[in-house]
Amino acid sequence: MHTFKVSDISCNHCVQTITQAAQAVDPQAKVTVDLAEKAVHIDSSADITRFRDAISEAGYTPE
Repeated sequence: MHTFKVSDISCNHCVQTITQAAQAVDPQAKVTVDLAEKAVHIDSSADITRFRDAISEAGYTPE
């Protein structure tokens, strides 16, 4: 399980964009975005760096 704090997410469009970015890395990944906590949880065995890069390329700032 990979977890990122993404302070610049604010709406369901952000959730959808980040989910699509993560699933582009691993189509089988289970992605959960918590808007209240501004956290992204990704259940996948793929490398965490690939997810961080994908979220960044989608326009967000994963910490």
